[in-house]
Amino acid sequence: MSSIIRVKRLRPNARLPLRATESATGLDLYACLGAAVTLGPDVTLVGTGVAIEAPVGLDVQIRPRSGLSKQGVMAVLGTIDADYRGELFVAMHTFGSLKAYEIKDGDRIAQLVITRHEPVELVETDDLNVSLRGAGGYGSTGR
Repeated sequence: MSSIIRVKRLRPNARLPLRATESATGLDLYACLGAAVTLGPDVTLVGTGVAIEAPVGLDVQIRPRSGLSKQGVMAVLGTIDADYRGELFVAMHTFGSLKAYEIKDGDRIAQLVITRHEPVELVETDDLNVSLRGAGGYGSTGR
């Protein structure tokens, strides 16, 4: 049984999130702009023109698109809480040697990825169970 996420267009030219293929994990998010925006190394918020109502129990995240990342354009990971009803914005910037990138109205700019949210209880302890990895940090399991 699938969950329902209600989506509201905030502007007439807004495009609803859409899966590019039936097996795609993420739904594409589209820029909804009056005029093109030029990204640089500083973060710019790019509007999507849509708001959502996600039920409690779902974890909704904005994630980068691999095709843009390959070009040096990054969408910063973001979490959409179940009680947020405002416009979805994507925090974007260029990186590496790319100095500028133009985003136009209707461009695919990020993905909306939805998973189940599992409530957890944190319990403070003085000891943790031993594991093979132990306290090994970044890069400790291989290259």
